[in-house]
Amino acid sequence: MTDSQGTPRKGEPPATAPDAVAAWRRLVDGAVLLDGFHALKHALRFGAEVPVAVAADKAAALALADDLAPDVRDTLAGLLTEVPQETYASLVPRPHPTAVAALAVRPSRAGNLERLTRTPRTAPVVVLDQPRNLGNAGAVIRLAAGFGATGVVTTGTLDPWHPTVVRGGAGLHFATAVERLAVDELPAGPLFALDPEGEDIRSLKLPDDALLAFGSERTGLTPELRARADHLVALPMRPQVSSYNLATSVAMTLYHWSAFGGAPD
Repeated sequence: MTDSQGTPRKGEPPATAPDAVAAWRRLVDGAVLLDGFHALKHALRFGAEVPVAVAADKAAALALADDLAPDVRDTLAGLLTEVPQETYASLVPRPHPTAVAALAVRPSRAGNLERLTRTPRTAPVVVLDQPRNLGNAGAVIRLAAGFGATGVVTTGTLDPWHPTVVRGGAGLHFATAVERLAVDELPAGPLFALDPEGEDIRSLKLPDDALLAFGSERTGLTPELRARADHLVALPMRPQVSSYNLATSVAMTLYHWSAFGGAPD
């Protein structure tokens, strides 16, 4: 058995490789895959419950922790179970260069919604309007966590907890509130939607309780979200340049917000 951080309880022996694999098979369908050392490191830092974690080379993983994450090194030492390389590779869709993987308990939807709707907000919510690219969505979640955003909401069919999104977010889903909602379910607050026809962002101050909405790179904002918007906002862009990458647009917008004194603290 493990505690809420995934560390074996005092007095209990560490899991054997067969134990870890059996636990993995039992839990995998309902769990969040943490793919690689950095995803596991970030998840642990932000309080994820991790019932099982494996490494093809535990000593190498702990050496990484010594260099890059000494704050979670002891937790990893108790949590990681070494398994053969071929066993590790059989557990994940695509082996990670660090040969580390773990399963985490997904935060409750009710808890995330409480965080997203709590007022007053001290940091914006990022809204991705019908995103299409899983990797781009993960990069946005990583940015939002770094800037201390309240959360990231997606509309449409993309699952923001898809393993590829979590991989792109480097496990930082656990540092912010990530949920999928319909446009009419978005949290309260002034909605600033990025659009080439909008007002130049350099003339605006974005409030802490803003919803910052971004359309897909190919089709832009949906009519439903555009109708919900309180303000259309444009990023500075040289003529004849078509668009910015989604993550770049989010980074520019969050930086503009933070330049007026928003998080991080």
